[in-house]
Amino acid sequence: MFNTTVPPTENPFLTITWNIDNKPIIASTSSTNNTAPGYEGRITLFISTGSLELRNLALSDSGEYRVTIVTQEASQLIGSIRLEVLEPVSNVVATANDTDLVEYNNSVRLSCSSSGSSLSFLWLNSSSEVTASDRVQLTDGNSTLTIVSVTRYDQGPFICKVSNPVSTAGGSVNLSISYGPENIKLIISLPQEHHEEGSNIVLSCSADSRPAALFYWFLNGDKMPDTGPELKLMNIQMNHSGNYSCQAFNEKTLRYETSQSSAVSVQARVANVVVTPNTTDLVEFNNSVRLSCSSSGSSRSFLWLNSSSEVTASDRVQLTDGDSTLTIVSVTRYDQGPFMCNVSNPVSTDTSGSVLLSISYGPENIKLIISPPQEHHEEGSNIVLSCSADSRPAALFYWFLNGDKLSDTGPELKLPNIQMSQGGNYSCRAFNEKTLRYETSQSSVVSVQAGPDITSSCSAGCIAGIVIACLVVCGAAAGGGGYYIYRKKKMAKTPIDRNTATITGRAGQDNTAYPGNQDVNYADIKFFQNRDGGRVQVGTQNDMSSQYAEVRMNSARAAGSSPPTYNAYMQQSKRLAPQPTGTQVYAEVRKN
Repeated sequence: MFNTTVPPTENPFLTITWNIDNKPIIASTSSTNNTAPGYEGRITLFISTGSLELRNLALSDSGEYRVTIVTQEASQLIGSIRLEVLEPVSNVVATANDTDLVEYNNSVRLSCSSSGSSLSFLWLNSSSEVTASDRVQLTDGNSTLTIVSVTRYDQGPFICKVSNPVSTAGGSVNLSISYGPENIKLIISLPQEHHEEGSNIVLSCSADSRPAALFYWFLNGDKMPDTGPELKLMNIQMNHSGNYSCQAFNEKTLRYETSQSSAVSVQARVANVVVTPNTTDLVEFNNSVRLSCSSSGSSRSFLWLNSSSEVTASDRVQLTDGDSTLTIVSVTRYDQGPFMCNVSNPVSTDTSGSVLLSISYGPENIKLIISPPQEHHEEGSNIVLSCSADSRPAALFYWFLNGDKLSDTGPELKLPNIQMSQGGNYSCRAFNEKTLRYETSQSSVVSVQAGPDITSSCSAGCIAGIVIACLVVCGAAAGGGGYYIYRKKKMAKTPIDRNTATITGRAGQDNTAYPGNQDVNYADIKFFQNRDGGRVQVGTQNDMSSQYAEVRMNSARAAGSSPPTYNAYMQQSKRLAPQPTGTQVYAEVRKN
């Protein structure tokens, strides 16, 4: 519709003429209308304004339209306008010279064709506009797109958008770009450093690749028959241990990539832990022992326990053969155990049964105890001497009186209804039949006192005088008994040698090595016999002082000496001088 700016008039114009590019379309006067061929039925002229309607436009209708109007007043009105008739966009087609491409290896050219007029071309990669760059070229009015060294991101879809002022249309094309493999990854199910024998393991391999890669498997660099993205190792055994890797291969790109190796460590479970000693019957300080630990399993570590304490190497303790052998030099009683061997590996642990060592020791720390514990014991009372010692096995005990071995054995020596003749120095000896060692106790004095005599009242001085007188009389008579008098001397206690041998007979032995304080001492004689065999009481009945009958023997003797003989003793007694008043005087009467 071509509209003029002339207002409508009631008086018709003299003429109205329309031309296109100086070619007549229609000419109208007050009496006639002349329409050019090709416009019949397609145009309408409005004579009141001079406007022209053109229908069923064709491309040939494009051009410069000019209108000339002559009014009744003979004035001329001229107007012109440019008309461009466009064909709508249609049949848009995008094509590629190749759609099967390899990344970095190939280039591609995309062409866009379309029907229509005054066309404009725009390329899109998916929804993003494609613009020219180092790798991208746009030619032929942007209808041709060239991509050099395609990448995986150039696969499209590429869309060609065609437009003109009256319409828009588009077409698309997809590229198949092969790439990879790359970014290969090897994953082991149950991601742990060690795997127990008999377990199941799955190794998975993946890689970025188009098309999907083929996978091959390698163990310690040797190709395995297995293929595919998964390698299943069922009921895995020790020979499956090693370094696994996978290789991805792309049949389109002809490229491959190999993963880093992953170690698979298969461990046999620890079992059957046994400790074997070379001996179990040992003597303290005399013997050494070797304990050997054995077990099934792999990659084993050994730990020794003495009871609940860990055994570590020291001067006496040796750990060899990967700690599976424990050697103890010069065993002590504290090495008896129980010993256990703990064996472990990364997948399991097990402990042996306990092993006990029988370690004999002692005797030592011998003790002699007298019960009841008193300095003097009344004649007729009961005494028990107990001997003990640290020893394994239990020691055998022997008893000695004044160094002479008694017939009694055992840890107790019972002296019921004790008599004065049983007084003296007692000791015990412990003997271990395993260690063949013995230890002797220090001697303990058993002092036996006579009970009180109500018929006697003579004092100690009285008794001493009577005894001296009796000795003089008896010496002059030369008849019955020998008498001697001496002063009692305090005896020094001397420890008995722990390892001395049993003392045997004494009669007729040398006395020269014995000092005076080792003499046998006797005291408090209440009765003696005269020549006729009569019994004479010494002292008065009113003297209620205590009376003693005591035998003391100092157990310490000079080396290589024996107790004095009777004759030697008598010679020594004659040399003793009378003692001053106040000292205790003792006497003995022996019948000749």
